[in-house]
Amino acid sequence: QVNLMESGGGSVQAGGSLRLSCAISGYPQGLYCWAWFRQTPGREREGVATISREGRPNYAESVKGRFTISKDNAKDTLSLQMNSLEPEDTAEYYCAAWRTVATWCPLTSQSYEYWGHGAQVTVSA
Repeated sequence: QVNLMESGGGSVQAGGSLRLSCAISGYPQGLYCWAWFRQTPGREREGVATISREGRPNYAESVKGRFTISKDNAKDTLSLQMNSLEPEDTAEYYCAAWRTVATWCPLTSQSYEYWGHGAQVTVSA
């Protein structure tokens, strides 16, 4: 069982920055894809960024050049640095994990087995 707990959400003005963290615990040895998703009411969950076991990132077009995903293996922490935030980035953000041998991690939510409870990010104009 993989346990995920997000932190670092909050409110910021457009153009500002936030950093989300996801504490990872309880996961058995193995290979994983790690990811950040976001969701707004009435819409499907959207993939934001993923990172493979080799540290290979994959970003949604809407966040490329603004967001950076990283994983600190020593601290068992997944992070998402968000810069140049826009009101359209307002959402509940979730970290997720998928136990897999895949070396390329998709942005589709159906692949991921383990989910955190979410952290709200609000960007005002």
